[in-house]
Amino acid sequence: MILDRFRLTDQVAIVTGAGRGIGAATAVAFAEAGADVVISSRTAADLDRVAKTIAELGRRAVVVEADLDDTGAVAALVDAAVSDLGGVDVVVNNVGGTMPRPLLDTSDGFLERAFHFNVTTAVALVRAAAPVMLERGGGSVVNISSVMGRVAGRGYLAYGVAKGALSHATRLLAADLAPRIRVNALEVGSVATSALDIVVENEPLRTAMESATPLRRLGQPDEVAAAALFLASAAGGYVTGRTLPVDGGIDSPNLDLGLPDL
Repeated sequence: MILDRFRLTDQVAIVTGAGRGIGAATAVAFAEAGADVVISSRTAADLDRVAKTIAELGRRAVVVEADLDDTGAVAALVDAAVSDLGGVDVVVNNVGGTMPRPLLDTSDGFLERAFHFNVTTAVALVRAAAPVMLERGGGSVVNISSVMGRVAGRGYLAYGVAKGALSHATRLLAADLAPRIRVNALEVGSVATSALDIVVENEPLRTAMESATPLRRLGQPDEVAAAALFLASAAGGYVTGRTLPVDGGIDSPNLDLGLPDL
């Protein structure tokens, strides 16, 4: 049956930024599809809640509290996957993000930190996990990028450059790791997570954002998780080096930061 191609039965996944939002939804979705999951973020209490949900689904969850801005921490995720779950089949690089900032306030250091947190961390985890994945015959990597890596808007220079670089890193990693490891990305739009609380809790702001989105609403974390499952599973087995938009159809930023002309 076609639905069987979306299964991850007895596979092992690593999901970063898995304490809340898209990462948590993805980890749970993978468990529902039959995977055991290493989940990581900076907040143990969030991870424990996700781990409890995964256990209730009959799958195993290994919690690794870590700040992946320190790329030396990525080895712990791979080590946990191997020692506790037997290997690595899927990696989801969800950790990342950068606050908007006007151009003239965007220092060299701010730009470099945005690149490091969104790109260097992802590449470091892929580099650490790839040898283990190859030992098991291959696998899949899903990078969570952003529509802001493709469209232009004021105030998004650091974030957009970093996510654009992550999208292209996806294509380059796919070339390096083909044919046994597939590497793809999701270009995510505005999703109702804690990162958008300021929008979700402000009705006029939310209405403006939804009105500027062709589907007239914010996305939900489980919609991104479903797309990640497609790319991670055999259902996406003939897809590599691609970025899949999950963005409500936007082709320009749907949040005007109200920055004045220079």
